[in-house]
Amino acid sequence: MVARTSGVSPDAGSGVRIVRVPEDRDGQRIDNFLSGQLKGVPKSLIYRIVRTGQVRVNGKRAKPDTRLAADDEVRIPPVRVADKEETGAPAKGLVERVGEAILFEDKEFLVLNKPAGIAAHGGSGVSHGAIELLRALRPNDTLELVHRLDRDTSGVLVLARKRSALTGLQELIRENRTTKQYLALLQGRMARATKSVNAPLRKSILQGGERMVRVDDTGKPSLTHFKVIELYGPASLVEATLETGRTHQIRVHSEHMGHPIAGDDKYGDAAFNKAMKVYGLKRLFLHAKRFEFELGGKTRSFSAPLADDLSAVLDKLPAP
Repeated sequence: MVARTSGVSPDAGSGVRIVRVPEDRDGQRIDNFLSGQLKGVPKSLIYRIVRTGQVRVNGKRAKPDTRLAADDEVRIPPVRVADKEETGAPAKGLVERVGEAILFEDKEFLVLNKPAGIAAHGGSGVSHGAIELLRALRPNDTLELVHRLDRDTSGVLVLARKRSALTGLQELIRENRTTKQYLALLQGRMARATKSVNAPLRKSILQGGERMVRVDDTGKPSLTHFKVIELYGPASLVEATLETGRTHQIRVHSEHMGHPIAGDDKYGDAAFNKAMKVYGLKRLFLHAKRFEFELGGKTRSFSAPLADDLSAVLDKLPAP
């Protein structure tokens, strides 16, 4: 039997460790917790050992989005040095690029206008995401992702510099007490100036680790408000405001109401996406425009202008 203490207990002969989660890590995602325990191990390997059931929380298999509670016992398998998939230091140009994209920073938060094409974090074939690049830029800082954006989505990405800021804002997100607005270009012309989609979403993790989401009555409650900003010949530019924050929520809700997002190769229309390439669209037309919340009696609102590549597409679209 493995002896369990308030710290770390090794499983003699197997290299397995049982780690008790300290109070200040209450609410932390399993992948971020493991990153702190397995120094130097890339996120791609961390995700692999979680997906293959090698990581357990209180004896049960952990999932990639598992959140820990204080005093949980985490089983961490041995990770050989040979398994560490050395990725090397990130390219200097990429580090400088994210440095130039910083919108705001203080003692609690750092806010990035994340460029499209850079993942929020490394893993799943991506060596370095925004968090790794910022840590390379600020090696003496403690930085944690508060939330995530898809790789092809540009715009406001918030990182925390203090554990209290991280847990405080993540609690607001879980309670749907933040305002998150996006700009999206949808297929076709919306008949109504505003429309709300209230449809539960269910997430599945495919064998290769890919996430797929669908509208399903057994899913989690999900609500998105759409407001038309501008109409074009083949499309509608909308502002999407989230009441909930589910994975791929705007993308799936857009498709569900018959107006998928331009450039969406997972939930979109292939023929429409091909037609939009004529106007220079090379990726998902989704931009995180604004993130607002109140924490500690202070209201914070962060905004990012529409990315240049998406603005250029709008300039080429025909009038309605």
